[in-house]
Amino acid sequence: MHKDCIILAGGLGTRLQSVVNDRPKCMADINGKPFLYYVCQHLMKFHFCKIVFSVGYQKDMIIDYVTSHRDEFRFAFDFAEENEPLGTGGAILNAMPYSDTEDFFVINGDTFFDINLDQMVQAQQEKMADCTIALKKMEKADRYGIVHMNDEQFITGFEEKKEGSSGYINGGVYCLFRNSFLNIPFPQKFSFEKDYLEKYINERDMLGFVQDKYFIDIGIRKIIKSSNGFAQFFDV
Repeated sequence: MHKDCIILAGGLGTRLQSVVNDRPKCMADINGKPFLYYVCQHLMKFHFCKIVFSVGYQKDMIIDYVTSHRDEFRFAFDFAEENEPLGTGGAILNAMPYSDTEDFFVINGDTFFDINLDQMVQAQQEKMADCTIALKKMEKADRYGIVHMNDEQFITGFEEKKEGSSGYINGGVYCLFRNSFLNIPFPQKFSFEKDYLEKYINERDMLGFVQDKYFIDIGIRKIIKSSNGFAQFFDV
């Protein structure tokens, strides 16, 4: 099953500046290795054709790390460089020329969701969806918006974050059908979440892929020890 993956690794990491102020947030040190290492190790389980790193803020640190550790990562890779912030959507468009598979993944470089990506793309193809979003049910979802679905697991709406909320949250892992995505006349700079997911929800078939697996977002500070051996700082 041919598929590529774009890792969005160009963020400023403003929520982590007090604890990680000298590097991109995906390069935060976790047990002696950057967070990006664990993301890439997970991707290697699913035999991607190519990984495209979308880089911007302090991009040389990411490029140097990946190229100097290429023996640890058994996949082809490339870098889509931003000379100025393009937003999450603009970053995806900027990276797409480096990928040519019909279905491709987009993963936030500051989140880890331990899901089966082969099953996710299979679900997308079976349902003929334009976009599939990995979802996790959270009893305490105050820091996240809630995603609503119908009985067939197609997404019907996105609800802004609010105190005391619970439900399915967006896990930051997406599978996109190339032709459908490129058929929209996007500007150079735009938000994938606001200007694609929310704006085109009634014009595109967006599927929810629910998984009850380990999930972590390093955009939040607070010490967390997980079953995976992560020791993280997260927001209170």
